Amino acid sequence: MNSGTAKISPRQGGKHTVHWFRKGLRLHDNPSLQEGLRGATTFRCVFVLDPWFAGSSNVGINKWRFLLQCLEDLDRNLRKLNSRLFVIRGQPADTLPKLFKEWGTTALTFEEDPEPFGRVRDHNITALCKELGISVVQKVSHTLYHLQHIIDRNGGKAPLTYHQFLAVIACIGLPPQPEQPVTPKTVDGAQTPLSDDHDEKFGVPTLEELGFDTKGLKPLVWPGGETEALTRLERHLERKAWVASFGKPKMTPQSLLPSQTGLSPYLRFGCLSTRLFYYHLTDLYKKIKKAYPPLSLHGQLLWREFFYCAATKNPNFDKMLGNPICVQIPWDKNAEALAKWANGQTGFPWIDAIMVQLRQEGWIHHLARHAVACFLTRGDLWISWEEGMKVFEELLLDADWSVNAGMWMWLSCSSFFQQFFHCYCPVKFGRKADPNGDYIRHYLPVLKNIPTHYIHEPWMAPESVQRSTKCIIGKDYPLPMVNHTSVSRINIQRMKQVYQQLSNYRPNDESNYARLKRHGMYPKRIDISKCTVEK
Repeated sequence: MNSGTAKISPRQGGKHTVHWFRKGLRLHDNPSLQEGLRGATTFRCVFVLDPWFAGSSNVGINKWRFLLQCLEDLDRNLRKLNSRLFVIRGQPADTLPKLFKEWGTTALTFEEDPEPFGRVRDHNITALCKELGISVVQKVSHTLYHLQHIIDRNGGKAPLTYHQFLAVIACIGLPPQPEQPVTPKTVDGAQTPLSDDHDEKFGVPTLEELGFDTKGLKPLVWPGGETEALTRLERHLERKAWVASFGKPKMTPQSLLPSQTGLSPYLRFGCLSTRLFYYHLTDLYKKIKKAYPPLSLHGQLLWREFFYCAATKNPNFDKMLGNPICVQIPWDKNAEALAKWANGQTGFPWIDAIMVQLRQEGWIHHLARHAVACFLTRGDLWISWEEGMKVFEELLLDADWSVNAGMWMWLSCSSFFQQFFHCYCPVKFGRKADPNGDYIRHYLPVLKNIPTHYIHEPWMAPESVQRSTKCIIGKDYPLPMVNHTSVSRINIQRMKQVYQQLSNYRPNDESNYARLKRHGMYPKRIDISKCTVEK
C-alpha cells in the first residue's frame, strides 16, 4: 500500500493510532501501545531521531550504536506483526503534527516520561494534539510505580532519603504487574499502511549516516534490543544459587568485566521492563526460598526508582546552582586534571583501567563507579560532580538523566549521603577488587609486564624493574597526578568546613538548609576524630 505517503483528507473513519517510542523500546509490558491498538483500524509506531543532535550532542558512539541496534530489533519485532518502525528525522514538535495530518491520525499513545524536560515536551505535544482533535494516552511503564503517587503519599514532596522512600512504598504496596507482550492477537486486524520507499524514508540510519567515524570502534560488548534483553534476563534468572544466597554485591576481578547477564543498559533504554524484572525475581525467590524476597534483592530497581522520584519535579536536578537539594560546595575548576581523569591518565592504574573500560565498552561495575567518582570529587581532585556526570552521560550506556545526576550527587556527598570522611583509596581499594592486577593488565596493556607486587602503584617499582618490563613510569605511563594521602586529608577538612557552615546557618524556613534538615539530610555534628581516609 502507498497510503503511507499520500495525504488522507478528509480523515478516514475509525481509529488511526500513532505510538511514539522514546524509552520503552519493547513490545512486552507496554500498556500505552496496548491501549493504542485497542479498536484501532491502523497503527504506526514511530521513533523521532534528530540527526543534527547526533553530531552535536554529548553522547558517545557506543550509546548511539546501542540505540540504533534497539531500533533495528524493534523494527524486526514489528515485522512479525506485519508492521514496521517509522524512524522520523527532525524535532518532535515540527515533524509529528505534519505526519499526523498526512496519516489522518486520531489517537497518539506514548509511555509517560517522568523526567522534567520530557514532561514539558509531552505537555507541548499534547496541547498540539488537542488543537488537531487527536486523543492522547500516556501510561506509566518506565518506573515500577506512578511517581506522583509516591510524592502524594509523602505529603506532596519527593522522599529525599532512601529509608524514607522505602517506608512510603511499603505503604503503597506492590507495583502493578507487567502487561502481556503485544502479539498478532493483540493487533487484532489493525493495519500499518506502508509505502514502497519505507526504508528510504523511515529506515533506521547507520552510525556513518549520522556522521560518526567507525574506524576505531571497538568490538561490540553490549548488543542493543529487546530480544537480547529478554535472553539476558533468562540467563540472569538461571543463576538460582545467586538469587537464593543474595546479599550485598561483591566485586571480584570477574565481576569487573561485562557479563552476559548484565541488564542495566536494557533497563535504561526500556528494552527490558522494570516490572517484568521485579516480578521474575520475586517469583524465583519464592520458588527457591518459599518466602517473600528481601528488599535488597530488588535494590537496583528501587534505587533507580528513588532517584527518578527525587528528580521528577526538579528541573535543576543535574546542576549544583539552583538545585534545592544540593549542597553548594566550592569545587575547583581544572580542565587539565579533568581531562586526565576522563581519559584514564591519572597515574593510578586502578582508576585509569576503569576509565579506559568505560570509554571502550560503555559500562563499568557499580563499585568501580564509586571509586572514580570519589577520586574526581571529594577524594582527590576536588572537581565538581557535574563534570563527572557529563562524562558518564557521554560514555555510560546505562546513564540516564535522573539516576546519573543522583548517583554523582550522592558519591560526591552533595546530597542524599554525608559520610564524606569515608574516602576510597585508589591503591588499596584497587588491590581488594583486583589483587593480581588482571583487570588492570587487560585495560592498560602498557603495564602488562609489571610484577603483581607493583601493579597498583607502579611508581614504586625500582628502575631496574621498570626497564626490564619496558615501562618507564613518567614516560610510558604517567606518574600519579596527586599524592592521595595528603590531598584526601585536605579534602576531608574542606568538606568538614562546608558542613559546619551549613549546620551553623539558620535562615528562613524556605531555605535550602531548612528543607533538607526536615528530611534528615544533614548531620548535626561530625566527629573529625573518627574520620578515616582509606576504605
